[in-house]
Amino acid sequence: MQRTFTAILAFFVLAACSRSVPANVAAMVNGRAITYADLEKQYLSQFPTNTNEHTSEDQMQSQKLEVLRTLIDGEIMLQRAEKEGLMATDADVDQKYNELKAPYTQEEFQKQLNARKLTVDDLKAQLRRDLSVAKLFNKEITSQISISDKDIADFYNSNKASFNLAEPQIHMAQILVTPSPDPNVRNLKNDKAQDDEEARKKIDSLYQRLRMGDDFSSIAQNYSEDPNSSQNGGDLGFIPESALDKANAELRKTILTLRPGEITGVLRTAEGYRILKVITREPAGQRDLSDPKVQQTIRETLLNRKDQLLKAAYYEVARNEAKVTNYFANRIIGSKEKK
Repeated sequence: MQRTFTAILAFFVLAACSRSVPANVAAMVNGRAITYADLEKQYLSQFPTNTNEHTSEDQMQSQKLEVLRTLIDGEIMLQRAEKEGLMATDADVDQKYNELKAPYTQEEFQKQLNARKLTVDDLKAQLRRDLSVAKLFNKEITSQISISDKDIADFYNSNKASFNLAEPQIHMAQILVTPSPDPNVRNLKNDKAQDDEEARKKIDSLYQRLRMGDDFSSIAQNYSEDPNSSQNGGDLGFIPESALDKANAELRKTILTLRPGEITGVLRTAEGYRILKVITREPAGQRDLSDPKVQQTIRETLLNRKDQLLKAAYYEVARNEAKVTNYFANRIIGSKEKK
């Protein structure tokens, strides 16, 4: 009798809890709601070409779970930025917005927004969040990193041969998306395409984000599916120009004509889809430690490694300290159990 009463009581408690959750709430982060409208808007921004005709329900649900995880992480960091008084100002947002618009005509820029299913207000809201979180990371992580002259000298002495260039070399980075998920891939979002169609949609979405000003190394760390470079922000190191002879003539020409800081379009290769970035170019010969460019390259390499490591750890700590309820995930589990 006691067991029956306990079971009935538990049922009514659970029912009351389920009724207390607003129907439009996908997740709660420290008492603040992320709505299904927020989720749908972000989903369409990242997967603008998805349709029920070409994407299964399970695929869409999986993609939305990943998008919601990103929204949750972003909300956790945004709340931390608010607590620290690091929110971006209107002037910050307007400056970044104008920078993004500058390379385009008004019509071209509007097409970019339409492709990502965004309005100007949506974009400015996203910029405010991104800039605020960037301020948080700079205060809590980047500004705290110190690279000493000894660190630079030690790195140079341990890698001296790599600074003796027998031929001109190109310092490159990449974002790779593959049609077959690799269990060895450990990008920050644990985001992996499941098939060729999903891979193509994912790389197109990432390319649009890069065109709209998103940071290449951050995108690579979060979404690239190359197990050897994603954790380093896609950094491939220095590649001899002769290595490009193995590429097709069009790809070689594209890379050689890129200026430092520029990226390719989406490239189809045997492994999947790539976007490449030229970071710097170096002439042939031994580069000495006294060369300011060598010191700067080493400093940036060490800084980037430490920055990426600390950001990954910071995310984990922040998630552990946050109170998060993912109602969307609960709903998916509930729907599967009923079948």
